[in-house]
This record gives sequence, structure tokens and C-alpha cells, in this order.
Amino acid sequence: MIVVDGTLKRRLGAWLLAAVAVLGTFLLVEAYTSAQRAADRAFDSQLEAASLTIAEAIQWQDGQPVVEIPAAAFQILATDQQERVFYTILDTGGREVTGNLDGVITDDLRQAAQSAAVWKFATYHGTPIRLYGRELKSAGWESVEPVQIWVGHTLSGRDALARDLFFRALSRFVAMVILTGLLMWLAIRTALRPVRRLRQLIRQRDADDVSPLNAQVPGELYDMAETLNALFERQREGRGALLRFTADASHQLKTPLTGLQSTSELALQSDRPEDWRRALQIVHDSSARTSRLAGQLLSLARLRHADEGTPGRIDLAAVLRDTVMEWAERDAAQHHDLGLAPLPDTPLFVQGEPWSLREMIGNLIDNALRYTPAGSVITLDLERAADTVTLTIEDNGPGVSRDLLDRLHQPFERAGRQDTEGSGLGLAIVDSIARRHQATLTVHSEPGHGLRVTVRFPLLPEEDPA
Repeated sequence: MIVVDGTLKRRLGAWLLAAVAVLGTFLLVEAYTSAQRAADRAFDSQLEAASLTIAEAIQWQDGQPVVEIPAAAFQILATDQQERVFYTILDTGGREVTGNLDGVITDDLRQAAQSAAVWKFATYHGTPIRLYGRELKSAGWESVEPVQIWVGHTLSGRDALARDLFFRALSRFVAMVILTGLLMWLAIRTALRPVRRLRQLIRQRDADDVSPLNAQVPGELYDMAETLNALFERQREGRGALLRFTADASHQLKTPLTGLQSTSELALQSDRPEDWRRALQIVHDSSARTSRLAGQLLSLARLRHADEGTPGRIDLAAVLRDTVMEWAERDAAQHHDLGLAPLPDTPLFVQGEPWSLREMIGNLIDNALRYTPAGSVITLDLERAADTVTLTIEDNGPGVSRDLLDRLHQPFERAGRQDTEGSGLGLAIVDSIARRHQATLTVHSEPGHGLRVTVRFPLLPEEDPA
């Protein structure tokens, strides 16, 4: 039974969307951090410019710096977010000359600014701010004392700029995702078009059309197309074998039926009772052969086309013993030396069906009786190996030429013998039963020295007595 488990479109779409989502997450994180860095760079440059403007306004009187903060410095720091601006100027002793950053500039910050410019996020009266500090040397001044200039402002402006940059990147990303989704849908639809063409090509075929597919497919579908062609090839072979089997079966049934009709017509034209009796005997013998042929055909059809039943645990030694004893009492075996070699003391269990195993052994015995002359010795044996058990039947009849051995398991194959009443179905039935039990059939013969047929079964382990 075929169960639909989603579609290739949905699976491909889901994987591609998952990939886009993962990559998009990284891109959005990168966009957010880039927006923050860009906003920081923009506003930090304003703090630096404001610091330089304040430095240009420093004057010295009596060895002390005097500062009037120019309006240009505040204009540089002015934004649409109405930033609060902070500044302070420290002399060389760390004393505040002027400013409104009481207690923010620590000794560590002041010492760090002596060697390089300092950037820092800090908190002033519960408000987060950004600070920039630098120490100016005495070049160009009357005094030789350096001073430190610290400027800062609140973060609302840079946060607004970062949000604006991020949302612009986000809008572009959403547009890219939508465009990618459309292109992805078109790509999947185009990529799956060969699958639809192959499906339509198969649907348009007639039920009895088993010719090879003739289509152009991409490399990913080549194995599927070759598998379908191999399936069609097996169907052609099976159909041909079925037609040959039907023709052979019809021929095999037609011959005795034609003989029955001819015999009965001759008997009807005679008034002599002995002619009628002779005709009845011929009709009886011919109907028996025809009945046996029909039974073998039904057995072969049952084995090849019927559903397999539930196999059981079968003692092959017991089945062989019972079947040989049954055949030994039949009239057909009275003129042969039909015997059974000593069997192992322990049971030999195989997985199988009792009726089919008896059918297999019976056909092996029947073949040996029919294709060997009277007085021939026919011996059946079981041999146990580590994980297999081998059933063997051997006779000392005329044997079969080696070039015919590979054909003996085919239906209606009689190894060129026309002097017997066999139908050529015995080994075909044996082969079907062997395949049904995962067993291996082997035929070996030396012309003039008899025939040896072996069937090797997988051996089941003995049951635990507990």
C-alpha cells in the first residue's frame, strides 16, 4: 500500500525556508550590531568635534585656564532627540575648572585620558550617557600645564539613529525574503517539471505496454527511469514466460484430449466388446495422465501466484520419513529400489509449510521413478551442517547431459526424453517450492551414472526446553 508522506515541494520549501531563516537570523543580528556601530561612530565623532571646539576656546589668565563654552560646541551635539549635553574641564591636578559632570570622572578615567583618548558609557544621576575625554598638551599656550576636556551626552539620539538604520535594513531583508520565496517557488516548480513529465508519460501508457521508457530526464531521475525500465523488462520476461507456459500447457492438455477423442470415435465405430474394453483402458490411462498433468499445473500455479501463508516450524526429517514411506507403498515404486538413508537422531527444523514440502519430496520421488528404468536404486538422505540442512535424492539411472542441466527446472522440460509419461513439471514445482522456502536447488549428473538433486534449506536452531 502506498501512503502519501508529504510532497517534494513542501519538503524542499521547508528546507529552503529553514536555511533562509537561519541565515536571516545571522543577517539581522549583523544588521543590528552594524546599526549600533554606525550610530556610535556618528555620535562619537560629534563628541570629538565638540571637544576640539571647546579646546579652541580655552584662555589662560594668571596660569589658570579660563573657558567660555562656545555655542558651536552645543550646536554640534544638538539632535532632534533633544540630547542633554554634559562637559567638564579638569586642570593638571584633577580639579574641575568648569562643567556639570560632578563625580563622574574618576581617577582611573583621568589617568587613562593622560595617555590616550577615552570613550566610555557611564551613568549620571541614573541616566545612561556616553563620555569622551582627552588631555590637551601645552603646545600653543602661554602655560605649560595640560588640561583634560570631557564631554558627553545622553543616548536617545544614537539609539534613534540605530533603530532607523536597523529598520531600513529590516525592510530590505523582508523584501529580499519575499522575492527569494517567489524565486524559490519558481525554481522548485521548474526543477520538478521532469518528474511531472515522467509521471504523465507513465500514465499515458497502455496496461499491456511494457516497452522501455523513451524520455529525457536529469541525472537525479536516471536511476528511477532505469529501475522502471528494468521492471518493464522483468514484466516482459514474465509475460513471455506466461505465454510460453500457457502454450505449452495447452499443447500438453490438447495431446491427450485429442487421443481420447480419437480412441472414443474408433470404439464407437466398432461392434466388438474387446475393442470397447481396449478403448476404455486407453481412455482410463490417458485421463489419469491428464488428471495428473492438471494437478501439477494447479500446484505450480498455486506456488507461483498464490499468497504465501504463515510458515511454521517444521521437522524436515519427519516430513521426509512419512513421505518416503507413503510412496514406497504405491504401485509406481514396486519395480524400483526406493530407500531412505539413516536420518539424524535429532529433529531438523526448517521454516516452511508441510503441504508444500510434501509436494516437493513427492515430485522428486515421482521424477526419479518415471525417468529411471525398473530396478534402479533411488536413495533419499538428509545431511546437517552448521546452519543448513541438505535434502538429497540420488538415482543410478541414465542421467542427463550437462548442457541440459540448467533447463531442467523450467516447465515442460523433459531433458529430451520422449519415452516416458512425465510432463516435465516436476522439477519446476520443486524449484518453486525451494524458492518459497529460501532454499537452493542444485542438479548434478554424469551421463550414464545417474542424477543427483539437492535442496539446501536454512536450518532453524533447536527450541530452548525452558
